[in-house]
Amino acid sequence: MSFDADAVWSSLKHDERGLVVCVVQHAHSGQVLMVGYMNAQALAATAHSGHVTFFSRSRQTLWEKGESSGNTLDLVEIRTDCDRDALLVHAIPHGPTCHTGTTSCFFAPVLPEGAEDDGPHGNAVERVFGVILDRKAGQGATNKEGQSYVRSLLDKGVEKIASKVTEEAGELIEAMRGETPERVVSEAADLVFHAMVGLAARDVRWSDVTAEFARRFGLSGIDEKNARG
Repeated sequence: MSFDADAVWSSLKHDERGLVVCVVQHAHSGQVLMVGYMNAQALAATAHSGHVTFFSRSRQTLWEKGESSGNTLDLVEIRTDCDRDALLVHAIPHGPTCHTGTTSCFFAPVLPEGAEDDGPHGNAVERVFGVILDRKAGQGATNKEGQSYVRSLLDKGVEKIASKVTEEAGELIEAMRGETPERVVSEAADLVFHAMVGLAARDVRWSDVTAEFARRFGLSGIDEKNARG
């Protein structure tokens, strides 16, 4: 993406330090990855290199995300908010975005008193779905020959994916009937994974599924099913 950084910056309302807040979102999955700050030079560097660049308030210098780790953010699109005082960046991450090794910096939920945090693994499903969307877009590969299992499934179409979902569901049923708890966990993960590939094939986001769970939360399962008619 190329754009006139000077023209964009002149239209923004920066703070007294010459900074605007910048929210970075995964261009494919919509997951919020991180928040940083940009000044005019950081915006210009982002436009020039195509890699998202910020201004470090602690070090008082520009820093390109991933300049030391290699976990860069490839720019796809930049949007401004209605007040022109914040930026939304859509980017493709290469590797984890957070310095902790997680895909997103936003993995720590604010919990009710007494509840326990399940840690960064709580976002594992979202991270896997993000990778599936990357593979669908032709990003990345899974072996040294440059082949991707996800892309091979998507190339074969919905019928092939559906047959895999059916196969994995059968294997989960057999595990539930008498295999070890570890096998149940493994087969359940396989089933969810192939279901997510099916969602990607139909251009349905995982966030749409979680939104449906949220809609149903607190409803009687019997009442919810009856309401479907």
